Amino acid sequence: MAGPALVHCLLAVSLLSAVAHAELSTSFYARSCPSLENTVWAVMKEAVVKDRRMGASLLRLFFHDCFVQGCDGSVLLDAGGEKAAGPNANSLRGFEVIDTIKARVEARCPGVVSCADILALAARDGTFLLHGPTWAVQLGRRDSTTASQSLANNNLPSVNSSLATLLSMFARQGLSPTDMTALSGAHTIGQARCTTFRDRIYHTSNSNIDAAFARRQQRTCPLAGGDNNLAPLDVQTPRAFDTAYYQNLMAHRGLFRSDQELFNGGSQDALVRQYSANPALFRSDFVKAMVKMGNINPLTGTAGQIRRNCRFVNS
Repeated sequence: MAGPALVHCLLAVSLLSAVAHAELSTSFYARSCPSLENTVWAVMKEAVVKDRRMGASLLRLFFHDCFVQGCDGSVLLDAGGEKAAGPNANSLRGFEVIDTIKARVEARCPGVVSCADILALAARDGTFLLHGPTWAVQLGRRDSTTASQSLANNNLPSVNSSLATLLSMFARQGLSPTDMTALSGAHTIGQARCTTFRDRIYHTSNSNIDAAFARRQQRTCPLAGGDNNLAPLDVQTPRAFDTAYYQNLMAHRGLFRSDQELFNGGSQDALVRQYSANPALFRSDFVKAMVKMGNINPLTGTAGQIRRNCRFVNS
């Protein structure tokens, strides 16, 4: 009898392992919450109509989630310090939109849909609402029970990162140089606070910046004060998802040093030129990179939990 018993035991362990490492799927909630994507879309449409910047904010929130502990909704937790990390403090937005989506989803499908998946869908819809591409989002993530301020500080690129640093940080997440340059194109939408680009526009001798562009930004961002004054990341078409970001880089009008590093005599110059001239290629590569990023270390199966409130771990 030892033989069959051992076989049953091994099968049980194998099944548990398969559940714990389940694959994401675009049809994960097809039966358990069929209204999910329509619910997310309705809230996102309301949010972007009210505040067009919100589409960019939620795309950024998803990026900042995935690069820390994987795409696990850790950035949404009030506790744990992730929200207060250097790259996040006083700059991440959209938490209240996620709260609204979660409340509506819970009303229809209680205890079923993770905050991590809601954030992934919101990022996709926010992009599309700003005339960007859309894609089938793979779902089935579960929510973390912890957040990490130290990982956020270590894993998220700085606005002053060099090209070598950017390539290294993305590579650590399993993302290629092409993925990095395509995902950086998200800066075709959104705005930045003066404090994040002041040094670049006032210390122009070593920053590879167009002088007229720098002077224009100085009107919004004084040398002292005005830290929270906003400027568009894409000076040409700040409210639309397009390839103007890459055209700006070719004209040395990247708002951040880390942006301009993509076109500064280095390995990504050729791809920046390609994206500038070929919107279809950019959109295709951006979608591939977003799907790939959304697969960074998700919690699946029995790992983590489905939070009832995205800000707090279930008690």
